[in-house]
Amino acid sequence: MIDAHQHFWRLGRGDYGWLTPELAPIFRDFGPGDLAPILSRHGIERTILVQAAPTLAETAFLLDIARTTPFIAGVVGWVDFDAPDAPDVVARLAGDPGLVGLRPMVQDIADDDWLLRPAHAPVFEAMVAHGLVFDALVLPRHLPRLARVLERHPELAVVVDHGAKPAIRAGTIDAWRAGMSAVAAHPRTYCKLSGLVTEAPAGAGLDVLAPYVDTLLALFGPGRLLWGSDWPVVELAGGYDRWRALALGALAGLPPAAHAEVLGGTAERVYLSSK
Repeated sequence: MIDAHQHFWRLGRGDYGWLTPELAPIFRDFGPGDLAPILSRHGIERTILVQAAPTLAETAFLLDIARTTPFIAGVVGWVDFDAPDAPDVVARLAGDPGLVGLRPMVQDIADDDWLLRPAHAPVFEAMVAHGLVFDALVLPRHLPRLARVLERHPELAVVVDHGAKPAIRAGTIDAWRAGMSAVAAHPRTYCKLSGLVTEAPAGAGLDVLAPYVDTLLALFGPGRLLWGSDWPVVELAGGYDRWRALALGALAGLPPAAHAEVLGGTAERVYLSSK
């Protein structure tokens, strides 16, 4: 089993602009020693470690951790797509066997059309050339733009983080479902079953989450869904154990082979088969 989305951070590094004291449950350092007993409790052998700061320094920090942490199977890092030498930076970073993908923090970028900038095309092509996954940290309004990126770069492997963060608290689903359907039509696009509980009302159970999980299963199928905890961010919404239990409940009706895909098989193929 693989947790396909988790983070580590060290506050003293100083490049986590979004991480403020107002987020008290997660405003502290988190490292491998904090996560290891949780993984053991759930029988999870490996993880994908994902960037949380838009700097190359943080990517180097995560790759250093991965070299000494056996359970980390791969790192999704960050590159400045707007830098003139971005394709060269992608090539250099791809030389580290621990790097499996890249994630610009699209949700935090003011320009909703940022994904479509022509200057980014060589960066996407460099990712394809070096076998790196594009982790799409997007919101529902970005999905039409992401679909156009997929049309332009059909060989690019894309993983949509957190189901594109549907507005579960508002109870809206139709526009999000339409956007996800357009993205899911591209066969090299995958989706993380992660982060949904953070977008839901406090204490929300399966009755609230099930329509969104069922939509993702219908659009992507188990072979293109991968479960992730989004730890430690998930501590803002009841914690690792609660989200794991909710997800397992939502997947309970799947046959064993499909269940195994979501909980590890898909992540193995998407992130690790080329490494």
